[in-house]
Amino acid sequence: MRELVYKRGYAKLNKQRVAIGDNAVVEAGLGHLGLMCVEDLIHEIYTVGPHFKEANNFLWTFKLSSPLGGLERKLSHFIEGGQAGNREDKINALVSRML
Repeated sequence: MRELVYKRGYAKLNKQRVAIGDNAVVEAGLGHLGLMCVEDLIHEIYTVGPHFKEANNFLWTFKLSSPLGGLERKLSHFIEGGQAGNREDKINALVSRML
């Protein structure tokens, strides 16, 4: 989660997409809730804290690239050896290929 926010994290600030480059962006958007830095934002989302909804709405949707190496046999389900469907614990490996 931390790597995803630092690499691909954008915030909704004044209805615009702003890169989370430093703590000033988080403080400007969520400072009134006590979230002053990127680590506070990550902790709030990861632990589903009391201000989870506001923190989650503050983040813009992550835009990921295609996975390195591509997808193979995406027509069949993941259980049958394809790429589509529920990956359960193997989703982290796919997301890391997409960063």
